[in-house]
Amino acid sequence: MSDIQYFVRGAFKVKFTVTLAFMLFWVGSAFANLENHSGENVLNNTTAVSEENHEGHVTSAHESADHANTEHAESKYDPGKMIMEHIGDAHDWHLWGEGSEAVSIPLPVILYTESKGLTLFSSSNFHHGHEPYEGFKLDHEGHVVWEDEANTEAIYDISISKNVAAMMVATLFLTLVVVSMSRHYTSRQGKAPKGFYNLIEPLILFIRDDVAKPSIGAKTNKFMPLLLTIFFFIFVNNLFGLIPIFPGGANVTGNIAVTMVLALVVFITVTFSGNKYYWKHIFMPDVPVWMYIIIIPIEILGVFLKPFVLMLRLFANITAGHIIILGFFSLIFIFGGMSTGLGFAVSPLSVAFTVFMSLLELLVAFLQAFVFTLLSAIYIGMATEEHHHAEEHH
Repeated sequence: MSDIQYFVRGAFKVKFTVTLAFMLFWVGSAFANLENHSGENVLNNTTAVSEENHEGHVTSAHESADHANTEHAESKYDPGKMIMEHIGDAHDWHLWGEGSEAVSIPLPVILYTESKGLTLFSSSNFHHGHEPYEGFKLDHEGHVVWEDEANTEAIYDISISKNVAAMMVATLFLTLVVVSMSRHYTSRQGKAPKGFYNLIEPLILFIRDDVAKPSIGAKTNKFMPLLLTIFFFIFVNNLFGLIPIFPGGANVTGNIAVTMVLALVVFITVTFSGNKYYWKHIFMPDVPVWMYIIIIPIEILGVFLKPFVLMLRLFANITAGHIIILGFFSLIFIFGGMSTGLGFAVSPLSVAFTVFMSLLELLVAFLQAFVFTLLSAIYIGMATEEHHHAEEHH
């Protein structure tokens, strides 16, 4: 069996790790989406009615002015809102259109509350956030909240959101690639791969020879399936995120819950793979005993900071790239709102910058997957490195 075939089959066997990571993210999202709303009703209906009876014509004039201002505010382009909607998660997969005329793919909404138990329905019942359903509604940030704002009961949201659906699509795509590649190598024993597989093989060899071996050493083969899974999961989701139409457009690795679970998988792997020399270095470092009170807390803090840095680096870089691209694209509508001619004048420059940043994001999609995998390999190598000083003393 060739090395490539071995690693491909090993990556397929690591599906348990992928499933565990997915379940951790899904359960973690329940806590991330925990809504505990409390507040006071700031509208005093009695006073409002009294004022309307006392100054009817003035109130009517104010309402007309407020309505006009509201319509003007709604018609005005808001780049910040557009950007946050595109990089954020959602309960449906938006295709095209805006407001009540928007066309989207509805996704399952799964909620748990103490009073209602488990509630399951389609997100289409919200009518793009314009109508409540079963006592729930979507707030301006797209979170499921109680229709009755006075209700402070917690809502556990474990819905199949856009990011979760996008991960399912990416996982299905990777499974098809891995299975077909394994069959391709089985049918062509001793021969060079063809077509698409000829592109995948250099990536696998790159992870093995330039990432895993220099960092882990003799135990490279043991951790290659995990490293390949991490690399291709991040890489494929990054590429899908650059596709503006379905099944792309989801900001999966720009969701801190996803990067948190990936970092947690690395943390668990390092923790349970660490040998006695690794833990001895943390709790009994080779320094004078009186320095333990300083060094040991720093070492323990470093154990938790490493996955924390992994989480933040991937989240921040991917999110920043999407914001920059959408920001350049928004310039067309910002200047167009000021002047139609100015909008047409700035559009070629804005499109050029957007195309340039999109091409740069292709590079970033690979680099972020590479950096995350490299750091994971380094952390694993540090935990499994054998101590050679004992052999030198013999």
